[in-house]
Amino acid sequence: MGSVVVLVVGLIGVLLGYIIGKSSSGSNLEKTSEVEKYKRKIAVLSSEMEVLKAKIASGSHVLGFTAEPPEYHEFDHDLASSVLGREVEENDLKVIEGIGPKIEQLFKTSGIQTWKSFAEMSVDRCNEILNKAGGQFALHNPSTWPRQARLAYEGKWRDLKVWQESLQGGLELE
Repeated sequence: MGSVVVLVVGLIGVLLGYIIGKSSSGSNLEKTSEVEKYKRKIAVLSSEMEVLKAKIASGSHVLGFTAEPPEYHEFDHDLASSVLGREVEENDLKVIEGIGPKIEQLFKTSGIQTWKSFAEMSVDRCNEILNKAGGQFALHNPSTWPRQARLAYEGKWRDLKVWQESLQGGLELE
């Protein structure tokens, strides 16, 4: 009788071990598939984050800008003047919020004659020109100037006006 009890206990142990082993291996498969699902999700989010970083670096997140070169639209003096509420001549750099006659002259003597050339310039290059001039010029922050020039070059006067109304001294308020 003692050997029967040992045999029954042994069989119960084997049976329990088998059942527990089956249930935990199924669980491991589920865990593995969940881990893979999260790994794929992380990869997608990382990719989206890289796209957003590129947009931020290019300024394309502001007013629908793209990283593509600016697209020229023929200058319309009457439209530009009526939207901005003052006389506007083509390639007048003073339409850019934060640029007055002295800074316009500084950029023009540095070879930046047009809205297009200004729009294609980096903010770092703007800072170089300002810092090289020293004094009061170096205090200016040109972070929005190339994007404003792009809107002028592309003839997006209403977009420029709306955006400039939200700027303070040519700077975006956060």
